[in-house]
Amino acid sequence: MSALDAQDLNGGGEAAGEEQSGGTGVAHRDSHGYMPEKEALITRLHRIEGQVRGIERMLAEERYCIDIITQISAVTTALDAVAFRILDDHVNHCVAGALASGDEQVAAEKSRELLEAVHRFARAR
Repeated sequence: MSALDAQDLNGGGEAAGEEQSGGTGVAHRDSHGYMPEKEALITRLHRIEGQVRGIERMLAEERYCIDIITQISAVTTALDAVAFRILDDHVNHCVAGALASGDEQVAAEKSRELLEAVHRFARAR
């Protein structure tokens, strides 16, 4: 862990490349938990985009209903996998950093955000 990373985890001041988070008072880098996987996530999203375009073609070609529904299910599953990966990264990076900072207000805010995100995700099912 670099000195800047340790400073972020310990609630250090704003270094170059940091910004204040939307009213929470949490100083953070411009990086997010998903950054190490960003290119892989983008590749997955491009693949999903191709699947959606395929569904559009299936409709235009008046393909069988069940085949279309099967493809829609595959896209939904693929998007869920991306969402879970980003959620995992958020917990392991953003939430863990807030908890490690020792700032109870920051930790409470990140915990609240996490629970709201999980509730939104669950309602969409």
